[in-house]
Amino acid sequence: MISAFTNTWKIPELRDRILFTMAMIVIVRLGVHIPLPGVNMEVIRDYLEFLKKDNEGGAGGGVGAILNVFSGGGLTSMGLFALGIMPYISASIMMQLLSAVVPKLARLKKEDGGQQKINQWTRFITIAIAAVQGYFLAQSLDNPGQNPLLGGIDKVTQNQDLVPAFGGWFVFQTVLIIIAGTLLLMWIGDQITERGIGNGVSLIISVNIISSLPGVIVQIWNIFVIDRGANNPFSPLLIVLMVVLFLFVIAAVVTITQGQRRIAVQYARRVAGRREMSGGTQYLPLKVNYAGVMPVIFATAILQLPTQLLGQMTDAGWVRTVNDILSPNDVWFYLLSGFMIFFFSFFWVATMFQPSEVAENLKRGGGYIPGVRPGKPTSDFLDYTMTRLTFAGALFLTLIFMMPFLIGIALSLPPNNLVTSFFGGTSLLILVGVLLDMMRQIETHLLQRQYDGFLRKGKIKGRQQRQLSGQQASSSSILYLWVALAVIVLVAVVAFFING
Repeated sequence: MISAFTNTWKIPELRDRILFTMAMIVIVRLGVHIPLPGVNMEVIRDYLEFLKKDNEGGAGGGVGAILNVFSGGGLTSMGLFALGIMPYISASIMMQLLSAVVPKLARLKKEDGGQQKINQWTRFITIAIAAVQGYFLAQSLDNPGQNPLLGGIDKVTQNQDLVPAFGGWFVFQTVLIIIAGTLLLMWIGDQITERGIGNGVSLIISVNIISSLPGVIVQIWNIFVIDRGANNPFSPLLIVLMVVLFLFVIAAVVTITQGQRRIAVQYARRVAGRREMSGGTQYLPLKVNYAGVMPVIFATAILQLPTQLLGQMTDAGWVRTVNDILSPNDVWFYLLSGFMIFFFSFFWVATMFQPSEVAENLKRGGGYIPGVRPGKPTSDFLDYTMTRLTFAGALFLTLIFMMPFLIGIALSLPPNNLVTSFFGGTSLLILVGVLLDMMRQIETHLLQRQYDGFLRKGKIKGRQQRQLSGQQASSSSILYLWVALAVIVLVAVVAFFING
């Protein structure tokens, strides 16, 4: 594996793609830490110091914690990328569901140029979602203590205002900047997909998730060595147990993510035009976790997002009661989430996997499943098989979703702790899928150049079967980009020391 990483720098095209991807990642992280105009940075600095010392490890619970992790801390630091890429993710999920449910969109998706139109509509919906969320976020900055996404900030504000000159102009410019930041992230994601390595949008989310890892390490040291180690000398040994458990959970996630049922399909010898197609056996792969991380996102958003919005608009007693019941600290939240994860797992498979269409394509291509008659019997067989696989995948997603809560109880950690979030949930599923996809693309490029892959036997199976495509950036443009980034970082470091 080490030789494979070394060989990636011997291929000019692959090296340029990796350097371009790294440059885009640096730009994303810089945008997270550039504050919004009009925000009092002294309050933000005090708030970030408070979060470092607070064992809760984050702002807000439920969807607030998810948005903060997905934005890479941009939400708590009030950066230009405060909302991150989540408005575009929400719009993409919405259009995927509508394309599967609305017949007109389903037909448009199959037409030439139809996918480009759907992508254009997705961008318009992204602007609308970013405008609405940006408006609510800007309005909440006048009284940040009541904003569940900035939990605990009222403990550090004291007599200082987060926004000294709050007004209509501040709200207007903040909404425009947040929309521009979301669109810039969307463009960066497209550039990474086209000219870099991996899926750009998913990679941006993964980098933002990984950015919280140093804070997790600091919290683990403070909790198990400094706080508990003084009273219990065996408390630091729990860190070793957590590392072993973390590796085991990652191995389980990788296994289930790549797990599939391969159905044998027999093709008879046939003639297509002037070509004679020889018969043989091929395999139809059906994934165990076909829905991926979507059911978890749907369940969490539906249970938390409406209550968060109601909490910002009104302070009624029934809203506080609903918030308490649906709090991630309550067992009802996990019971309802488990039920909804099961429901959305089957719903996603029912909308995205069409067994009748697959059976018809097999029949047209002269293929059949041994022991199953073509047509409707094949469709029923695929539907029955996929239902059993979906049940196993939904059970796995529910267990992974509840893993941080169960580990927190076992280790006596506070609810929604940032430490336990790396043992399951949405973050780990996204990280595993994105890293597998990137390694598969790199390995494919290595094998095309007669180099060894990452594995001695077999090849890595990624989440998406997408080859490196698109016109890569030239070496000179990448060099200029890195020089510009180095100058920006140097100026920022000098300004930091001068102000300090």
